[in-house]
Amino acid sequence: MADSSQTYSLFPRRNLLMMAGCVALIIIGFLLMSGGSSSVETGFNPDIFSTRRIVVGPAIAFLGFLLMAFSIIWTPRRRKSK
Repeated sequence: MADSSQTYSLFPRRNLLMMAGCVALIIIGFLLMSGGSSSVETGFNPDIFSTRRIVVGPAIAFLGFLLMAFSIIWTPRRRKSK
């Protein structure tokens, strides 16, 4: 009978830390894309075409998604004992 006091994690601690960093990158990317919009009441807002909102934010979010896939797949190498 197996000892029920032992718990096994699906991912090692390093992978979980990498995933947390990727989630932070994705959130930062989406926050950089956010902002006010143009409407009939306020008129045209040229800030919707800023470099931060159409280049930097999506690039950071995309990098976060790519690194998330890498952090899920990556397995640490086992050190060979002599």
